[in-house]
Amino acid sequence: MSDKIVNFGRDVLHDEARALDALADSLGAEFERAIELILRCDGKLIVCGLGKSGHIGRKIASTFASTGTTAIFLHLAEAIHGDLGMAAKGDVALLISLSGETAELEPVIDHFTATGIAIIAITANPGSTLGEAADAPLVLPHWREVGPEAVAPTTSTTMTLALGDALAMTVMRQKGFSRTDFGRLHPGGSLGARLKLVTRVMHGGDSMPLIDAASSMHDAIVEMSAKRLGLVGVTGEAGALVGIITDGDLRRNIERGLDHKAGDFMTADPKTIAADALIDEALGLFDEYRITALFVVDGATPVGVLHIHDCPVAR
Repeated sequence: MSDKIVNFGRDVLHDEARALDALADSLGAEFERAIELILRCDGKLIVCGLGKSGHIGRKIASTFASTGTTAIFLHLAEAIHGDLGMAAKGDVALLISLSGETAELEPVIDHFTATGIAIIAITANPGSTLGEAADAPLVLPHWREVGPEAVAPTTSTTMTLALGDALAMTVMRQKGFSRTDFGRLHPGGSLGARLKLVTRVMHGGDSMPLIDAASSMHDAIVEMSAKRLGLVGVTGEAGALVGIITDGDLRRNIERGLDHKAGDFMTADPKTIAADALIDEALGLFDEYRITALFVVDGATPVGVLHIHDCPVAR
């Protein structure tokens, strides 16, 4: 492969990266105003665009919707042929147009203004119809589109998408939207599986292997064999988990014989996971500590066992 080809590709990426740096440095009061408008929105966020801006707008609307902000995408051409009925008082609009003078914009802006819908604009032309009408105009830095002849929307769409991400992630943080909340909105696929609570797949109740610290090792082996999870939990006062005994502990201590109490063989202070934790967190612990099972606890009380083979996904 020619170095000239690779270097050109690198130049494209470096130039767009510099544009993003310039965009980041340009954020100020209008960005904060846009965040305030979205946070105070009593209805939904309506993202509008046409052409390439429309494609980017769909992604921005989807990102907002998946992170706790009710959002829809409204195509500008469809808007002026009846779909403006989707908009209602209490909504906030995010209009995207590089020029700010797209023909379809004027009737849409007029409708939003008459309805009392606040307008956030992403544009490169602050003096345009869109820029002047916006309650929070977010102006893209002037930057040449990358590529031969600079004719295709490239750098401008990259900046627009990144600015949409900045808006959505800032709103998400301000709302305190958590990984658990995110998981509720993503129940499908491998991502949804990782974001389920550990209690959904753990072994609880009678299937949980437990013995008292004063129990004999004979009883520990019987319990471990019966529950078939490769370990047994050791409990102390008030049923608190004080240790575990694994198959590996048995092999390492076989020469000591089995004429001992479970408390003599156990590994104290084992790794555990909270009952309100996500499977994704458990997978991280499995990887970090090279273990295959975790006791799930409510405070210090064991409520279940999570085995790596029970997790619906692996990293």
